[in-house]
Amino acid sequence: MTDLPTPDTNQPHDLIGIGIGPFNLSLAALAHGVPANPRPLTAAFYEQRPAFHWHPGLLIDGASLQVPFLADLVTLADPASPWTFLNYLRSRDRLFPFYFAERFHIQRAEYDAYCRWVTDQLPGLHFSHQVDAVRWNNQRGLFEIDFTQLDNEGEAEALGRAHTRHIALGIGTEPYIPEPLKPLIEAENVPVIHSADYLHHRQELLDAPHITVIGSGQSGAEIFLDLLRARPTGHENLHWLARTHAFAPMEYSKLGLEHFTPDYSRYFHALPESVRDELVPHQWQLHKGIDADTIAAIHDELYRRTLHGGWPDTTLTPGVSVRTAGRIANTRIELHLEHTQQNTRTRLTTDAVILATGYRERSLDRILTGLDPYMRRDASERPRIDDRFRLVLDPTVTGNVYVQNAERHTHGVGAPDLGLAAWRSATILNDLTGTNPYPLPERTAFTTFGLTPRTPPLPAQSPDLIPLVQGN
Repeated sequence: MTDLPTPDTNQPHDLIGIGIGPFNLSLAALAHGVPANPRPLTAAFYEQRPAFHWHPGLLIDGASLQVPFLADLVTLADPASPWTFLNYLRSRDRLFPFYFAERFHIQRAEYDAYCRWVTDQLPGLHFSHQVDAVRWNNQRGLFEIDFTQLDNEGEAEALGRAHTRHIALGIGTEPYIPEPLKPLIEAENVPVIHSADYLHHRQELLDAPHITVIGSGQSGAEIFLDLLRARPTGHENLHWLARTHAFAPMEYSKLGLEHFTPDYSRYFHALPESVRDELVPHQWQLHKGIDADTIAAIHDELYRRTLHGGWPDTTLTPGVSVRTAGRIANTRIELHLEHTQQNTRTRLTTDAVILATGYRERSLDRILTGLDPYMRRDASERPRIDDRFRLVLDPTVTGNVYVQNAERHTHGVGAPDLGLAAWRSATILNDLTGTNPYPLPERTAFTTFGLTPRTPPLPAQSPDLIPLVQGN
């Protein structure tokens, strides 16, 4: 392993992004060509993976985004950008087919291909670069970024260091595994996978005599539907379990969707911390429900299998939690279940388990260990994040650390939503440059979230005014 030449210390970057998922890719696209007077803004983005891939294990045939195609990397901040989805279609001679397809919601695989098209052309993106440490150099007034360049096998090849005035963290989320099922994930020869890896194990799962899907969100529904379509009628042998009290549709009314606007993000950020923490769990149906079309497709497929008599060999049970889990003879799995409303318990033996149990924000602590003395935290020891997506740091740190999709506790359910990506990126760049390269709308929702405190002046009392209540 060799040391890479250290970049010219007299020319630090204006911005270094850590992680290249959709959100930092949006920031990179909008940052391209932005002036940072008297010169263009200099930015670099590092990602430890060898290439861009967006949830490759969930690019199920026909699965669509839950947001319109306008929620691409840039359009809602700059529809004239060269990095729009429509420009991607134009570059592929696909504008007319898309026009006649009349699709407002594109397939996930197409969104992934669009993002990879951007990464193939956009400069300043460095894949196979693992960021190891971030420090603040007080003497130079710059952040130091230590990284390792990886070879094709993911092994360390060279070391390097870069300097920057500002940082954007876009390290994304990671699969969440419930505690009762963690031992199964770690065991060998037991087909228990997270939904993130579904397509990589699909054939192995289809070969299993009995399959159980756990989780009531969109991923669980899509996987259940895909398995159902692939299993023979009358021999489906599928279980679908969920903790929620119903396989509920996602809130997709037009006014409900206004919870994913900048207006709501600003409103949520201004709420007291305790109110925000209480509010988020009650909003699960805004982002953890199932698309109504997917629910309809599941019901249609189940109904089709009853046309010649009989019922499909499927069990769909909400309101169930997994208490414990274990192996039987090293090849089968036993799940100990509890129904919360009935207060009943039972056991389920299965041959494979798919955990559609969602994702959690990756902790910032590992990568920001060197900044820990400067970080300000809330009552729950989470990083405090201001309304411009900056970590609240000690005033001696003159640079900013911006975060993307790590601020649900401060900005609400819209934090992981693709529809707010361009707006958040534009907000960051407007703040970073101190100018306004991307003018943003002041109002984005018909809903008025909260009351504006006002004390209107009392009208002068007329001498002819008769009291409503006459005293004795």
